[in-house]
Amino acid sequence: MGIRAAVEQDLPRIVEIYNAAIPTRRSTADTETVTIGSRLEWFRKHKPDRRPLLVYEQGDEVVAWISFEDFYGRPAYQHTAELSIYVALEHQGRLIGKKMLQAAEELAPRLGIKILVGYVFAHNSPSIRLLQAFGYQEWGRLPNVAQMDGKEYSLCILGKRLEHQTSTE
Repeated sequence: MGIRAAVEQDLPRIVEIYNAAIPTRRSTADTETVTIGSRLEWFRKHKPDRRPLLVYEQGDEVVAWISFEDFYGRPAYQHTAELSIYVALEHQGRLIGKKMLQAAEELAPRLGIKILVGYVFAHNSPSIRLLQAFGYQEWGRLPNVAQMDGKEYSLCILGKRLEHQTSTE
């Protein structure tokens, strides 16, 4: 039991957890389920020494995952990463997200990451509370940028600097 690097054999379960989140309209702007094949390239872009994809196991079952992704895809942002955390619906509320976020923050310096950001729908209170409990602050809000099922949703950008830096702003 615990957190480990994802392997390709985990991809079906990773996709299953992700797809279960889609109908909730709280965690992703995808409105239709994704396939294992459509996520294979995404999976392979995660490199354990730079932008890993981690899973949380209980027993022999993957019950959550967290991914590090490049922020904005430009070299000047190489020390910033976007985090995504997904916990299987039946395992939510058991502090797994907290364990995943803590592990991500501990791993980040070894990956050369100084800043972590998360994009969270404004109505996703549990995720916002989790990030805020770890010291993330709202760095921006994009009002009503997503439309699903005839409703508009705002997106919050939450961020945290993991080490003190001198700013040249």
